[in-house]
Amino acid sequence: MSILSSRPSPIAGTWYEGRPTRLAEQIDQYLNRAELPDLPGEVVALIAPHAGHRYSGAVAGYAFATVRGRTYDLAAVISPMHHFYPQPLLTTAHSAYLTPLGEIPVNREVVRELNGYLQQDGLELTPVANDQEHSLEIELPFLQRALEGTFELLPVMVRAQAPDVSETLGLALARLLRGRNALLVASTDLSHFYPQEVAEKLDAEMLRCIESFSPEAIFQAERSGRGFACGHAAVAAVLTAARELGANQVKVLKYATSGDVTGDYTQVVGYGAAVVLRT
Repeated sequence: MSILSSRPSPIAGTWYEGRPTRLAEQIDQYLNRAELPDLPGEVVALIAPHAGHRYSGAVAGYAFATVRGRTYDLAAVISPMHHFYPQPLLTTAHSAYLTPLGEIPVNREVVRELNGYLQQDGLELTPVANDQEHSLEIELPFLQRALEGTFELLPVMVRAQAPDVSETLGLALARLLRGRNALLVASTDLSHFYPQEVAEKLDAEMLRCIESFSPEAIFQAERSGRGFACGHAAVAAVLTAARELGANQVKVLKYATSGDVTGDYTQVVGYGAAVVLRT
């Protein structure tokens, strides 16, 4: 089977708006409505949800509004992989991601460099073609509208939600990105399909662990059942990398659930947005 140069989107038109003009308008509305606190310091990383834009776009807008108008050469988007692959870490085999807003080129040299660092610790990035993963792609239109100018992409999807894999990835990302004009993005939703009052307690605990800047606490919350995040290993990896790059503060910017959109609070999914700063 031949591999297309650009990864065709499996979710445009369903998970998010497929018409370019309307998509741009919707993303801009999410960014415009974000009411940010004073954020002293330099943005090193973002944490954003990855449900359909209808459900989590308003929350994601808070994260991406923190970098609106800024210029980065590279965006490293770290997400979970919800589909089965035997390998622990995956990347795209394509040379670009395609959204209705245009192509985002993948920096293949940076992908190879990251893979080299990972191989030194017994891991590697496995390239996959035509993947169906939504959690990485869903962030891309926000980057396309928020950032000024063009940027290249480093896509990493985490299948093995293990502390050692997460830490190794985080340390490798830090080595890779030190001295580069790059933005880290961690993609995760929070608890899934609990009643609203239960979800709020679980999500408050996970967001507390994230805001404490502790990858260890994130895994402990997940293991103990005190909090859940489907991308917890991706978040932990990004926090590890950000800490190595000099970041010293995480600030949660917004929290909501799917029930706040649908009005159905019997089974909700939690969404949080946060920014990681070097103050």
